[in-house]
Formats: sequence, structure tokens, C-alpha cells
Amino acid sequence: MRYALAVYGGPYSQQASHSALRFAEALLARGHQLTTVFFYHDGVYNAASMMAPPQDEPHLRDRWLGLAAQGETRLQVCVAAALRRGLLDEREATRHGKQSYTLEAPFELTGLGQLVEATLENDHLITFA
Repeated sequence: MRYALAVYGGPYSQQASHSALRFAEALLARGHQLTTVFFYHDGVYNAASMMAPPQDEPHLRDRWLGLAAQGETRLQVCVAAALRRGLLDEREATRHGKQSYTLEAPFELTGLGQLVEATLENDHLITFA
């Protein structure tokens, strides 16, 4: 089966991100295909490259990176939600005259059209909010 996930919850403010990550890891462990994880609303904070959680807490961003490294999973971040929250990749930082950026590959800024596309291309879209 082909899956896409939508993550709306921030990484440390609620359970949504952690649950989505564990679900994604379980999908891959069972041989399913996870094509897309789309981060929206506060879920975009999962992509923040400057996150530094305490050592006794899971580093969710690093685990998302590990998941993407396992296969063909795209980590897509809603550009509008990210910009509102101060998350910019290098291109957007330059475009907006900022000196630094806080979002790096394999996370990619995309629009809501990619969420619609993921919905159409996969057997299931599971939302974690």
C-alpha cells in the first residue's frame, strides 16, 4: 500500500508529531511505501534545523531525516505556514533579505497543491493533528 501523512502538530507541544513518526516507521517496517509527509500549521516546526531538544527527549527532526534516508519519502513543508513561523530555506531567506535560514534538505518548501497531489497519488492519507 502507498501512504501519505499530513502532520499538523508541533514537535514538542503535542503528541501528533511523535505519533506520526512512529506510524511512519511502522509502515516502512511492514513493507508499505510512504511517499510523502506533508507538514502544515505548527507541524512545520518539525523541519526546524535549529532544534536542540534535551538529551533525554527524542530528537524528532533527526528521526524524520533518518526516515527520509531509508527510501523514497519526501518531506514537504507548507511554504505559507513555514514563512509565517520564521522557517525559511536558503532561497526564501535570500528572497526576503534574511541573513540565515532554518530549513534544509531533505525538507522542502511546497504548496498545498502537493498535499492534494499526495492525496490523489496514494491509497491512504493519514492526518495527525
